Amino acid sequence: MTRGRIVALTATVVAGLIVGIGSAWLWLTRTDPAGKRVGPWLVNLEAGSTDASMYTRARIALKALLALDRRETLYYIAQQDDAGRPLRAECRYLVSGSIPAARWWSVTAYADDIFLFPNPDKKYSVSGENPTGRTLGSFRMVTGPTPPITGGVEWVPTPGDGGLILTLRLYNPMPELQADPGALAAPSIQLQGDCP
Repeated sequence: MTRGRIVALTATVVAGLIVGIGSAWLWLTRTDPAGKRVGPWLVNLEAGSTDASMYTRARIALKALLALDRRETLYYIAQQDDAGRPLRAECRYLVSGSIPAARWWSVTAYADDIFLFPNPDKKYSVSGENPTGRTLGSFRMVTGPTPPITGGVEWVPTPGDGGLILTLRLYNPMPELQADPGALAAPSIQLQGDCP
């Protein structure tokens, strides 16, 4: 084999590796083919299932999410508000809606690295156990770097800047939601005021 052929073969192999690894990384981090959009939320219909594809399992392992079968838990993830704008930690959002049809539920705020925001009060989520912000079958919570001016709403601090991910977990969802996770009356996510 001539030197020119070796160089050409090496370049082809390197290019193939770059394209292969790059496309796999994009697929695992930027798409969710097993998901169903419900308002600003995306629910993965394969998470925790024995029927999950190898790509879904890889995505879950990559994001360090220990997923249960949807009969036990449904996971709805939001990375955008109702208007389709990316969620930002430095902005204030009102998350509101009906109490989900499940034995227990929570909405947790994560930084875009999938870790909880550091805060001295260790307040990371709102759940069915939080009395503030719950009235007549609905809930209201605010995320943002500073507490809301008015009371009567739960506040989850999101200090710093960068992306924000909200996760709505429904533990032991009602059978109709297990059968059709898209039937959720999705909580609204609305930007409050100006965002820097």
